[in-house]
Amino acid sequence: MAVLQIQAAPFFASKNRAFWNLQLAGWGAAFLLRAVSALANQQPLDILALILVTTITGFSISLILSVIYRQLIQQQPLVTWGVTAVVLFFAVLLHASIDTWVQSVYYAATRDTTFAQRLIGLLYLPLTLLGGWSALYYAINFFLTVEQQADRLERLEAQATAAQLAMLRYQLNPHFLFNTLNSISTLVLLKQTEPANAMLTRLSGFLRHTLIAEPGSQVSLAQEIETLQLYLDIERMRFEERLRTQFEIEDAALPAQLPAMLLQPLVENAIKYAVSSQEEGAQIALTARVIGERLRLTVEDTGPGADDTPRDPAAPLVPGRPVSTGVGLANIRNRLAQAYGDNHLFETRSEAGGGFTVLIEIPFTRADNAGSGPTSAVADGTAASGGGDNIIRLRTIGTNA
Repeated sequence: MAVLQIQAAPFFASKNRAFWNLQLAGWGAAFLLRAVSALANQQPLDILALILVTTITGFSISLILSVIYRQLIQQQPLVTWGVTAVVLFFAVLLHASIDTWVQSVYYAATRDTTFAQRLIGLLYLPLTLLGGWSALYYAINFFLTVEQQADRLERLEAQATAAQLAMLRYQLNPHFLFNTLNSISTLVLLKQTEPANAMLTRLSGFLRHTLIAEPGSQVSLAQEIETLQLYLDIERMRFEERLRTQFEIEDAALPAQLPAMLLQPLVENAIKYAVSSQEEGAQIALTARVIGERLRLTVEDTGPGADDTPRDPAAPLVPGRPVSTGVGLANIRNRLAQAYGDNHLFETRSEAGGGFTVLIEIPFTRADNAGSGPTSAVADGTAASGGGDNIIRLRTIGTNA
């Protein structure tokens, strides 16, 4: 039998219902307090009728005040508080006048006091009740206004964050797409239709993976590596034996959750500055380990090394050393900052003798739809590329004891 889950709604989810609940509870408590006080002082029971009339009078006048205050609360502060003071004065005077008339009828035979004397003596109670009611009305509405503004600001910040993540997510290096299309065009001109068709198929598969992922979405490491393998299959057709890869992934790291398309720009950066800049190519190694409650990702290449800071246009070029614009790594750094704040680590190292390393540490969170192991495209680096000794097969390593 299904169990219906009941979730408590916020008290002010319906302002109209909350108003009537507070109105009835407040004036009911005022009546009860005065009735108990009268009975404790051994007043006759018919005094309860007098208290009931007084309470109903205050209840009715407060309803009129709520209509007036609802209009005043939208005005400038000076107008709001000035008109409120005037309206409250007349409301208290009206309440006290009605109470005076009722008591004049009730105590007509027992008390010899004038209307003005009784009016002055009864002003304190309406002033206390209606003054407190007015202060509470404005305080609650001010609180609700602040809450609404805070919610609106939070939604705007969330939208701004999503927009910034989308911008960073779509800020992929277009050189890869241009180079791939040029390679396909060259193969078509050379009438090598089969390789051209294979490269076009792999390009469409990669683009499909990148476009269906929501900006700022989270995927498992296994899914991220599968998408990365689609990208590498295309680049292997371009660089052939010059591109060598090695993946070392812990089994425990495969279900880890991370931002979509986090690794592809790092590998693209390595291909651009390590593989394409050297005639003999380079090797790119990806390592993923779970260390405590953290996921550590490392992308290394055996290229000449590169700086992750933008180059000064006035600075002279260093022969044999690739020039970095700093956009790709800055993109990753900004995405990590948006996703994890200060709870992440992003480091780059470039050795003097060659080689460039990017180290990322993020909190380890298990993805809900993560698989227990790598998919077929991830498990075998040679399957999608048609074989060859230039591809180092992916290896999964056991979790650290």
